[in-house]
Amino acid sequence: TSCSRTASVVVRRSTESLVESLPTRATARASSQNKKTTRVQIIPESPTETHKEEPHTPSDDSTTSDDKKKIDVLLKAVGDAPIMKTKKWAVERGRTVQSLSQFISRFLKLDTSEQLFIYVNQSFAPSPDQDVGVLFDCFGSDGKLILHYCKSQAWG
Repeated sequence: TSCSRTASVVVRRSTESLVESLPTRATARASSQNKKTTRVQIIPESPTETHKEEPHTPSDDSTTSDDKKKIDVLLKAVGDAPIMKTKKWAVERGRTVQSLSQFISRFLKLDTSEQLFIYVNQSFAPSPDQDVGVLFDCFGSDGKLILHYCKSQAWG
């Protein structure tokens, strides 16, 4: 075989792939220095060729929505409820609807005698012990969960 022929060596690491074109007489050895860097070292078969090292850093897109500890919640006022200046909040996935309702009541400085209703997608009121993360998984869209709040019953 001649050195002009080429072979492809593919080193795959998570979703990234690195393709190198090598002469057929050379061999390749991949070593992982740490979780973020993979080095491909080309070892020539003949002593006249030189060593080459190419670092490869995978992207940090390996996190999924399940791995996120906080989710984006968009709070919209309905009816006679005061409007919050900050509408988008980062909320922990394990937080309950009741604790979110208490937060909104304190933020809006509502009296303890005033009720606060929370609705998902302008259609239903979730259970107070429901986790916000579960609501996000089922009813979230575009990376956020839209919740409507009001002081009187509006839907359902």
